[in-house]
Amino acid sequence: MDEERRKEIPMKKFWNWKSRKIRDQASGEEVSERVLFLNGTIAEESWFDDDVTPALFREELNAGIGNITVWINSPGGDCVAAAQIYNMLMDYKGDVTVKIDGIAASAASVIAMAGTKVLMSPVSMMMIHNPATIAFGDTAEMQKAINMLAEVKESIMNAYEIKTGMSRTKISHLMDAETWMDAHKAVELGFADDVLQRADASEGEDLEAPEVSMLYSRAAVTNSLMDKIAAKCHIKAPDSGAATEQTTDNGRSCDEIRERLNFIKRFI
Repeated sequence: MDEERRKEIPMKKFWNWKSRKIRDQASGEEVSERVLFLNGTIAEESWFDDDVTPALFREELNAGIGNITVWINSPGGDCVAAAQIYNMLMDYKGDVTVKIDGIAASAASVIAMAGTKVLMSPVSMMMIHNPATIAFGDTAEMQKAINMLAEVKESIMNAYEIKTGMSRTKISHLMDAETWMDAHKAVELGFADDVLQRADASEGEDLEAPEVSMLYSRAAVTNSLMDKIAAKCHIKAPDSGAATEQTTDNGRSCDEIRERLNFIKRFI
């Protein structure tokens, strides 16, 4: 990419490369390790419909050789950018160790799947959900957007399936429910390989994280809340043969209660 052209295009990079010295465990020699940090929103300002940013990322990725470590702390962002980064990392010649120290949500979780090994901090989170977009137009345009989102979901599921070995049906359900996973649950489901341990400098031993897994599903929480609200309404069945409308213990009609529940559900 022409250097002058690159300078003409303002861009806020969401990635940063660093190099550090580490000791090779096999040879005992000091070697350089390449470290990539992916922080913040993916392609917040530039990437979509833009051949400069992907080219720059690829150029920097292939500027060195050897294994790399990728630290991720991102709420997600542009799924097109995430897909390209995923492909670049998958095509990289060396091993790619992904370490999640904060959050790998949405599109960032797709990038994480490119890791030869995926490690998560005991206090980090991963989130997967269905892709979303903004559409404008008539019914035909809306249908195009729906079809496009369906295809994007299928492509995202490919990355999850390759990493986890999970069935596409189960992956789809997890995405539908907007699923949040802590480190142990991510390992349990195959989205991560292990939990990062903190080395104790004085004793040289690892401090074990508590073996507790957590999975949060927005759909499950919503359904549970709706069930509790419905139970509070104490909806009564009508008398046999009666033509009157169902009512609750407080005299409200069931249709009124359902309308209120549906209204509440839109804001959960």
